[in-house]
Amino acid sequence: MDSKAYQTYTESRAKRSHVLRDCIRAFWVGGLICCLGQALNVIYQWAGLEEKTAGLCVSVTLIFLAGLLTGIGWFDRIAKYAGAGTLVPITGFSNAVAAPAIDARAEGYVTGVAAKMFTIAGPVIVYGAVSSILYGVLYYLFTL
Repeated sequence: MDSKAYQTYTESRAKRSHVLRDCIRAFWVGGLICCLGQALNVIYQWAGLEEKTAGLCVSVTLIFLAGLLTGIGWFDRIAKYAGAGTLVPITGFSNAVAAPAIDARAEGYVTGVAAKMFTIAGPVIVYGAVSSILYGVLYYLFTL
């Protein structure tokens, strides 16, 4: 079978994507996560926290909830339904750290959980840090 025939065969067997449906699901689930964050912010400020402290508490709460949902297996179900809607940065990052750690727990705490915790999120952290350092150096050099 040549490559053109193979491509035709694979295209005929591929599952069709429902782009509009997937976009709507991602939009409303991602929006719901953001609304939850805003509601938490209002609640924390109503409880007497300053705006910056309330924002910090919202971040910690969303990280905790995403980690908890990952641990009990619900985050994957939500992600399967909502797709990219669960990648609201802080919840997606929490899941990217928690999921490999949970998968590697049988290997032990040091060689399993600690070693594999950042296999997905690690490159994001490294490249983000390096990019911000380079940006800072360039900004400093060009604003002298």
